[in-house]
Amino acid sequence: MVGILLMTHAPLGQAFLAACAHVFRSPTEQLEAIDVIADQDLGEVQALAAAAIKRLDTGSGVLVMTDVKGGTPANCCNCLADAGRVEIIAGISLPMLLRAITYRREALDVVVEMALAGAQSGAVRVDNRIRVGAA
Repeated sequence: MVGILLMTHAPLGQAFLAACAHVFRSPTEQLEAIDVIADQDLGEVQALAAAAIKRLDTGSGVLVMTDVKGGTPANCCNCLADAGRVEIIAGISLPMLLRAITYRREALDVVVEMALAGAQSGAVRVDNRIRVGAA
C-alpha cells in the first residue's frame, strides 16, 4: 500500500487528517502530516520528512502531497523525490487526497494520476443562480 505524507503550511496537514478521519470514520493508516510553521529550521523540516517517508514506505512507495509549489514545505521535500519510490505533487485538495487514499493499493504512478484526476474533477464552479425558465 502506498504511504501518503502531507507536507503543508500549518495547520493544513492536521486539518486534512481530521477531514479524512471524518469521511472514512476512522484514522487512515500510513497517512501522516507535517505542518511547517513560520521560521522553522529547513534542515529540521527535511529531516522530519525523510524520517516520515522511511516510516511510510512499506515497499510500495510514498506519495508526498504539498500545498503550494515553491512554498517552504514543497521546497523542503523536493530533494527527497525518487522517481518510482517517492513522488511529490503540489496543490493538495480534499478531493485529491480522498482519491489518493481510495486508490493507494494500486501502483504509485496510478495513485499519482488518480490523485491529480481527483483534484481536477473536484474543482468545479457551483452555480446556484436561479435561471429564468428553469423548472
